[in-house]
Amino acid sequence: LTALLLAEMVDEPMDRGRLLTICLLHDLAETQVLDLVPAAIQYLTPAAKRRAEEAALADIVADLPSGKEFQALWQEFEEGTTVEGRLARDADRLEMMIQAAAHEQAGWRNLDEFWEALDKHCWEFPVSEVLFRELVAERQSRSKDR
Repeated sequence: LTALLLAEMVDEPMDRGRLLTICLLHDLAETQVLDLVPAAIQYLTPAAKRRAEEAALADIVADLPSGKEFQALWQEFEEGTTVEGRLARDADRLEMMIQAAAHEQAGWRNLDEFWEALDKHCWEFPVSEVLFRELVAERQSRSKDR
């Protein structure tokens, strides 16, 4: 959903079907390898994480008629080679922060590492950074109210 909303907000032509497929394939690989929290990433190189996700996706789609196409679409996310791949990357990170904000509102604590990990992140699209900064501002406002 975050990807579709972002697609409405950017000024670039976008294949929404391709965008959603890329998002689903990215998340599909993470169902096997897991979506690592920032603290865990320090123990794995980005290359090791990528190899693990790539192998997991290859195993999942190996017997599908569109398996090679799915792997190529997954690469678009990883490499950011298409507008859809780049937007999916932003949506993935923005969704993580929306979830972090919701968890904090529900009373979870010690989620600073998520916010800090993206504080200096280079967003693919300006609107993604604007939305992230709005989430940060809302978070700061909530912490002042406590």
